[in-house]
Amino acid sequence: MAMGKESGGGGAGGEGGMSDSVIRKVLVSYMYVAVWIFLSFTVIVYNKYILDPKMYNWPFPISLTMVHMAFCSSLAVALVRLFRVVELPSSPAMTPQLYTSSVLPIGALYSLSLWFSNSAYIYLSVSFIQMLKALMPVAVYSIGVLFKKENFKSSSMLNMLSISFGVAIAAYGEARFDARGVALQLAAVAFEATRLVLIQILLTSKGISLNPITSLYYVAPCCLAFLVIPWAFVELPRLRAVGTFQPDFFIFGTNSLCAFALNLAVFLLVGKTSALTMNVAGVVKDWLLIAFSWSVIRDTVTPINLFGYGIAFLGVGYYNHVKLQALKAKEAQKKAAQADEEAGSLLQERDSHGERKSDNQA
Repeated sequence: MAMGKESGGGGAGGEGGMSDSVIRKVLVSYMYVAVWIFLSFTVIVYNKYILDPKMYNWPFPISLTMVHMAFCSSLAVALVRLFRVVELPSSPAMTPQLYTSSVLPIGALYSLSLWFSNSAYIYLSVSFIQMLKALMPVAVYSIGVLFKKENFKSSSMLNMLSISFGVAIAAYGEARFDARGVALQLAAVAFEATRLVLIQILLTSKGISLNPITSLYYVAPCCLAFLVIPWAFVELPRLRAVGTFQPDFFIFGTNSLCAFALNLAVFLLVGKTSALTMNVAGVVKDWLLIAFSWSVIRDTVTPINLFGYGIAFLGVGYYNHVKLQALKAKEAQKKAAQADEEAGSLLQERDSHGERKSDNQA
């Protein structure tokens, strides 16, 4: 009896341990999501505050992006070279040829995406920018089809059209519509979507795995170098004309620190959960930003805005649902293949054991 009780207690403890482990993993995932939402929210609102003519009034988006990239580059180099916090990838090693063919295009697209995205804050409200960002799945899918990373499906295309239709309605109802701002944000979405597809083609397919710090170590200096060219022609003459401007080191320092933390949070969120989780969390963040923009910044959000974004939101939700089902099917297929492989090896073992037994009897 005593043994039976002990056995039963051990089983309950095992189940409890398993439940605790699952709960812990869920809580950790939610923590990563919450940290990413908070940092993304903070960086967006902070950038808006710095760039908006009615707030801090420092309308130099390329310079701001360069400050971010210089800060991220310095910290990443210090963490890799000076403090040896992480090791650089060795299999495959990052050769000059590989860097030129894989990292440079991604860095160039990232610099353009950040430049145009930050520029849009000068002309558009935070809420409307978040509505325009709902077009990201449309851009990723379209470019994926173009590069043959996605299969063209009529159902997927209808979904993309529904998202586009919703964003078009939101744009129609925008009180502060500015064609320049819209063009800049759409360009940013296109460059970011191309970057995401190229990461799959140029890095993931080659087996290159970068952690948050090594990603910044390779990409941030590259972005900084690419941004110098437009900065020299577009913003340097204007900064010289200002002449007397004294940068606030507290404002730009804390802003850069938030940008660095956000870069780490993005890679950590994707690494510890999945890109799909970040997409779903992004929808929550967008609604929070729209509410904040309306209630605190006092941006005008019209009923037509919300109706159009509601349609786009449903389309993005369906897109994420389809992606989740595809991931589940792929995982189930992988498990089935593993089970078949194990069964085959067991059968082969049994056959060889039977043959040895027959030989011994003979």
